[in-house]
Amino acid sequence: MVTNSKKIESTPVLYSFRRCPYAMRARMALKYANISVYLREVELRNKPMKLLQYSPKGTVPVIIFPDGSAIDESRDIMLWALSVNDPEQWLFKQADLSEQINILLDKNDFEFKANLDKYKYSNRFPEKTVLEYRTLGEQFLMLLEARLSQHWFLVSDVISMVDIGVFPFIRQFAQVDSVWFKQANYPYLQAWLDYFLRSDIFTGSMQKYTPWTENAEPILF
Repeated sequence: MVTNSKKIESTPVLYSFRRCPYAMRARMALKYANISVYLREVELRNKPMKLLQYSPKGTVPVIIFPDGSAIDESRDIMLWALSVNDPEQWLFKQADLSEQINILLDKNDFEFKANLDKYKYSNRFPEKTVLEYRTLGEQFLMLLEARLSQHWFLVSDVISMVDIGVFPFIRQFAQVDSVWFKQANYPYLQAWLDYFLRSDIFTGSMQKYTPWTENAEPILF
């Protein structure tokens, strides 16, 4: 329980949804950067008016700062967190690696995510079969597998922003048909996924919270 009103006023507020991959990667970046926020778990069917005031599109995550400014894109939240504190250099200084990070994040966010949604909710998209949607998603999986066969993580032998940015979406893809994924020919990707599933930064970002209400006690994340 928080009783220090000055602390509340000086701490950012994060609107989040536990299972959302975008919110997941934002929370992981904030945890890594050791940035405290007051977390407000959102019930997507009943979005708080305060969230909609700052982000009319009504998506999470959204971080609101004490001065009233806000960031409502997960990649931008990650970049902000790493600009504050990046102890293991997730943001590489080398131009070539930075370019690779951005290319992979773009592929994830603008191509793979669309295929993931159709694979996960194939009954809503009868134009193709679930197998066809999975095959489209596998194009990205094969790209990641090839990269991981060359080094431990997606752009080098150390973790970068792209690993955290992509991980929640691969996790979601693997969960659609976990039996298939476990026997599929992606040994490097499976090992990479398992590494992050077991990591403290992931498990520490996945606590369950009751949906936020106006009268709720602040939750420090």
